[in-house]
Amino acid sequence: MTKPKKANLLWMDLEMTGLDPIKDRILEVAVVATDWDLKEAATYEAVVKVGPRLAEKRMTGAFWDKYAAVRAELLKQNQEQGRSGRTIENELLEFIETNFDPKKPVYLAGNSIHQDRKFIDREWPRLAARLHYRMLDVSALKVLFAEKYGEAVKKPEHHRALDDIRGSIEELGHYIGFIKVKK
Repeated sequence: MTKPKKANLLWMDLEMTGLDPIKDRILEVAVVATDWDLKEAATYEAVVKVGPRLAEKRMTGAFWDKYAAVRAELLKQNQEQGRSGRTIENELLEFIETNFDPKKPVYLAGNSIHQDRKFIDREWPRLAARLHYRMLDVSALKVLFAEKYGEAVKKPEHHRALDDIRGSIEELGHYIGFIKVKK
């Protein structure tokens, strides 16, 4: 008997050389598959190989100056562990096949996930085709709860993919705690 596939949300975080989906590239990806109760079913992490000259050229400016240690870590990791984007896209598709019901939509979830989606659409078109067009963006709730209710969650800024996803899942759980459903 096959194990039922329990995942409903594909939480994803990408670390990129920058925020321009044309000029920049994905460096690191992490995904967490959860159910609607935000319970983890599976995780996946990978390092995408980016040419060192491109990475060095694009990873400049105030943001990277502020996170110089993260920049150094990502550059070192890229050279030592980086694999082709095509291989990683194949593994992500296999991850979805293993953890999600093929008859149900795969919803992408995360903080400011629309930005990550631009990179996915450009670099991993087969993965993009498997994802539903609707996304669960925690940053929308962040804006709503902060501006309307004065409720803000301060998450640590690790700028490492798996840590950032877990922070986003925790943040969504915090906001869900305020929702009352009439039965």
